[in-house]
Amino acid sequence: MNLNDLSLFLDVARKGSFAAVARDRAIDPSSVSRGIAALEASVGTRLFQRSSRVMVLTEAGELYKARLPAVIEELARVRDEASSIRSDPVGILRMTASVAFGERCLLPLLPAFRDSFPRLRLELLLTDGNLDLLAERIDLAVRLGPSVRADVIGERLLTTRYRVVASPAYLAAAGVPDAPAALRDRPCLLLSLPEFRTRWIFRTAAVEEDVAVGGQFVMSSPLALRSGALVGLGPTLLPDWLIGEDLSAGRLVDLFPAHEVTATTFDTAAWLLYPSREYMPRKTHAAITFFRTHFQ
Repeated sequence: MNLNDLSLFLDVARKGSFAAVARDRAIDPSSVSRGIAALEASVGTRLFQRSSRVMVLTEAGELYKARLPAVIEELARVRDEASSIRSDPVGILRMTASVAFGERCLLPLLPAFRDSFPRLRLELLLTDGNLDLLAERIDLAVRLGPSVRADVIGERLLTTRYRVVASPAYLAAAGVPDAPAALRDRPCLLLSLPEFRTRWIFRTAAVEEDVAVGGQFVMSSPLALRSGALVGLGPTLLPDWLIGEDLSAGRLVDLFPAHEVTATTFDTAAWLLYPSREYMPRKTHAAITFFRTHFQ
């Protein structure tokens, strides 16, 4: 019985399919089958009832599914503690972030990450869905928002500021809006999240103003909104970490530089999160230090 077979069993139990687990792990389905067979042989009982159409847990399998997460967590802690004696981090670090933040902010750091940790393999899961850190065996996550969830621990990695931007070509054709309220009469590019698609909030030292916005194009990706703004489809609301280079190069124009802007709250950030547990593996601590240092 080994840690990999135990982890493999939990993945199969959650997904209900050897093939699905094989796809996720990029291995041959026969490897999954052999791992489960080896585990069943070691415990002396079947953990799954299989037929040509369905696969369900046996009573023993249900017991293993309920008890194994805590066992695997403890075994992983012992393994990581033993490996931390080495001079450099080693193993696999599973990290997740949004697609836009990952492509714009994390990928450019990977050469330096590789040079700093040559024995550490990074599995970077870029998705706009919020993965369950424990269920998906995530060591580190970057989440965007106003606060940290209560069931994880972490720290502010990067304070986020939003800007309303448009391309020079759009402004040459449609004119420059003289105040935020002018956006009520202009088609804007909108993010599909409910709180982003109907109003934007502007603030100066003296005034805070809600501006109703609408438009023909509603998109689920900040990367798509940026591309739409660059080709002249209209104004859009985007975070500074995504468009900073575009503003510096003149590809996009900040329409209201004297205003703070948001769709939710003015205090938003990128947060570096990790599962709340007593022992932090050396690899996770090293990665946190690396990203904190580079973003600061």
